Amino acid sequence: MKALLNIVKEQVNSFYLIQRLAKFQLRIDNQGNYLGFLWEILNPAIQMAMYWFIFGYIMRRNQEVDGIPYVYWMLAGISFWFFINKAILQGSKSIYQKYSMVAKMNFPLSAIPSYIIMGKYYGHLILLAVLLVIFWFGGFYPSWHYFELIIFVLWSYVLAFAITLLTSTLTVVIRDLQMIIQSVLQGMFFISPILWDRSGSMPDWLQNILLLNPFYFLANGYRAGLLTHEWYIINHWELALYNFALIFVLLYIGAKAHYKFRDRFSDFV
Repeated sequence: MKALLNIVKEQVNSFYLIQRLAKFQLRIDNQGNYLGFLWEILNPAIQMAMYWFIFGYIMRRNQEVDGIPYVYWMLAGISFWFFINKAILQGSKSIYQKYSMVAKMNFPLSAIPSYIIMGKYYGHLILLAVLLVIFWFGGFYPSWHYFELIIFVLWSYVLAFAITLLTSTLTVVIRDLQMIIQSVLQGMFFISPILWDRSGSMPDWLQNILLLNPFYFLANGYRAGLLTHEWYIINHWELALYNFALIFVLLYIGAKAHYKFRDRFSDFV
């Protein structure tokens, strides 16, 4: 528990530094592009259009999902994915990529994945703001459930950090883990109710297994705040407790692993 508390303390003490480094990383990532930061919005928008055309128009013929037009249902569920996918993939390799830059600085190594995640988080917030306007034009107006949406937006950041705290440490030791992470994320994308949801037609035991996927909780949570206006956390409190416990366990294990290998990173890098 001491390791976890130290990690939290490092994040709080380095908050402003993380913000500055995140903005600097955004400029680096987009400095060679004419449109610059706009690609943080355009790239997900192009992918959303392709997913809608294939899964919504060709495969479903624009059929509604639970009374909601597919395009809105899909946009609400996929909105978090572009953030969390990039955050985990880039955050997982952040320590061994950036270690040489900060090795001789008074800089907490746990803040390295944090500022990578934060950089992607800025893009997510802007994309979400654009989607809110689209939903308003579609007749899904603001409601008190936006407070629940804020919880899930924060939840997505904490989940990304909990995962990358562990994976960014392990990938320093085992580089092949990065390829495994990429494959696992691809698989979880398609078994999550992001582009489609057939869980109702599956056996109960298989539905219960799918519920263990934390992205299942996030996708439906975003939809609850944006579209269905359901207090999802309250109505599915057992699922909420499971996901809270999952994040805590990931943070605990990640903090223990980080402090165990922290002084030996130079040997592996």
